[in-house]
Amino acid sequence: MMSEKIETLRNDEIMDPMPMWYPDSKKNTLLDRFRAQVNECFEQNLDNYKELYQWSVENYSEFWAEFWKFSGIVYSRLYDEVVDRTKGIHEVPEWFKGSRLNYAENLLKHKEEDKIALYSAREGTEEITKVTFKDLRRDVAIFAAAMRKMGVKVGDRVVGYLPNSIHAIEAMLAASSIGAIWSSTSPDFGVNGVLDRFSQIQPKLIFSVEAVIYNGKEHDHMEKLQNVVKGLPDLWKVVVIPYVHSKEKIDISRISNCVFLDDFLATGKEGEQAPQLEFEQLPFSHPLFIMYSSGTTGAPKCMVHSAGGTLIQHLKEHILHGNMTSSDVIIYYTTVGWMMWNWLVSALATGASVVLYDGSPLVPSPNVLWDLVDRLGITIFGTGAKWLAVLEERNLKPRETHSLQTLHTILSTGSPLKPQSYDYVYRDIKRHVLLGSISGGTDIISCFMGQNVTVPVYRGEIQTRNLAMAVEAWDEEGKPVWGKSGELVCTKPVPCQPTHFWNDENAIKYHKAYFSRFQGVWAHGDYCKINPKTGGIVMLGRSDGTLNPNGVRFGSSEIYNIVEAFEEVTDSLCVPQYNYDGEERVILFLKMAPNHTFSASLVKKLQSAIRSALSARHVPALILETKDIPYTISGKKVEVAVKQIIAGKEVKHRGAFSNPESLDLFHNIPELETF
Repeated sequence: MMSEKIETLRNDEIMDPMPMWYPDSKKNTLLDRFRAQVNECFEQNLDNYKELYQWSVENYSEFWAEFWKFSGIVYSRLYDEVVDRTKGIHEVPEWFKGSRLNYAENLLKHKEEDKIALYSAREGTEEITKVTFKDLRRDVAIFAAAMRKMGVKVGDRVVGYLPNSIHAIEAMLAASSIGAIWSSTSPDFGVNGVLDRFSQIQPKLIFSVEAVIYNGKEHDHMEKLQNVVKGLPDLWKVVVIPYVHSKEKIDISRISNCVFLDDFLATGKEGEQAPQLEFEQLPFSHPLFIMYSSGTTGAPKCMVHSAGGTLIQHLKEHILHGNMTSSDVIIYYTTVGWMMWNWLVSALATGASVVLYDGSPLVPSPNVLWDLVDRLGITIFGTGAKWLAVLEERNLKPRETHSLQTLHTILSTGSPLKPQSYDYVYRDIKRHVLLGSISGGTDIISCFMGQNVTVPVYRGEIQTRNLAMAVEAWDEEGKPVWGKSGELVCTKPVPCQPTHFWNDENAIKYHKAYFSRFQGVWAHGDYCKINPKTGGIVMLGRSDGTLNPNGVRFGSSEIYNIVEAFEEVTDSLCVPQYNYDGEERVILFLKMAPNHTFSASLVKKLQSAIRSALSARHVPALILETKDIPYTISGKKVEVAVKQIIAGKEVKHRGAFSNPESLDLFHNIPELETF
């Protein structure tokens, strides 16, 4: 059986993969309609997605102007110019100059007032809370009025230390309606991790909860909140939302300027009359969100994303690539500290219903999220690649236990989706479903590539590069390569790039982060391969995790795809080690699956599998066992920190890790001392 798995992972199959899903032949998707509109308006004869993509990249200002119209963006003033095309992506040109709009207004524009906007489910309770668009507008108005009353104004920072809940969305929308800037982290962040982020942006207002429940346990939050507040001297007010307990059981006396949510909201109400919801009309480039780099090797960088850029990019992905309408119900398993939360919430602008889930995706059973699909009629289901791999390890077969009748799309991100996970989804979850692996990042608060309702799904590949995203794979010399591994670059401006980094005078950090690798071109820090036959993309890991022993350059994911197909292995980590002469060797760490032991015979099997699927020069110099693998809080495997540790360096910012104790496993490993 294992030899069959190895056979399916050969390099040539990645370039000539197996189709696993085909689009509807009727060509009546929103993307097809948009293509027809482009043909009519610009006298084109674009026949398919490939031709539309090429046109969108070559004519990106025309593309975005046409999509502005198609998406129905609400604005109070139209733009004077889409973008200055004489400026490159490295110059961060201003988009839709002269326009005035509000992000929150666009998310709350749905006119069918009794339509459900939000469903909220939590671990430990069967109850599902429902909020209509009418309710949501009313509640956001009250939040915003209370914020204004305390003095929050345009450009102030409002932050959330919150679970994925209705209150998080209401607070965010209220802040953005005023023109304040929103930033958030989830309760699983430790004090240092939160202060590494929030202390840089000096918020005036913080929302938090007193406790959360995760994996069957209650986790008190008040002590962490107290220490976070001590480290934020510019705070005007702390608002505690009773989440697990009633307010009578919560002591907020030790936190200065602290009030309960209902007392805070009472200041925004004027008698029995609900306050009027007002939307500040702001430039397209006005700051909306501050997001953060992972912070695994230094202080997190604070990326400022614009209201207009975030909105129009998310709408493009939801409407054109996802074919999303007001009849859709979407869930993405995420926390408020991950950019997928911001991406998910923007779906409200299509009139779709958004499902929020807070808690472990495996408690009370690994079926908890599939139960929600059937219970709420979820049509679009998003998760991380790691969770799908865990379900496969547990031999879960939702197609045998659930209807999943409404489900038309499954999305995966966070890490590359392994080819065998494609097999698992189509075999054990649902045969007729679009499996969209999507990839981009916090840096653009969206995707460079992802799902596409008009082209097939091929095993192991992300379907397409997204419209107007001029993505290529470049070699060391800065030349495009096709069918070969290369650095993921974006060669033309996009409205979703950060407008700037917070506290980054002269944009020095910004340019070092993206434009130091290739002059004038965005280098994203990912390693990928673009299939010239299908147009699909295979992600090969982070560039800082790229391996180059014996002059052969490859991505760590190429190794993971092979070794993690073995039932004995539950996880792995592949990193380089360097000696004093600058020579490099590859070290592979294995986390064993339950009831399996590390052995010399397993090492030989893995070496043989890698040699067969890739080449002899891809075989790691050492294969060692480890008890755990480090991950960020948003669920991403961290190679660079382990690379630093085995080079004798310390990792100071441990607050960015979900399991920081795992880092200690990589200190002083005897086998690594003789290189």
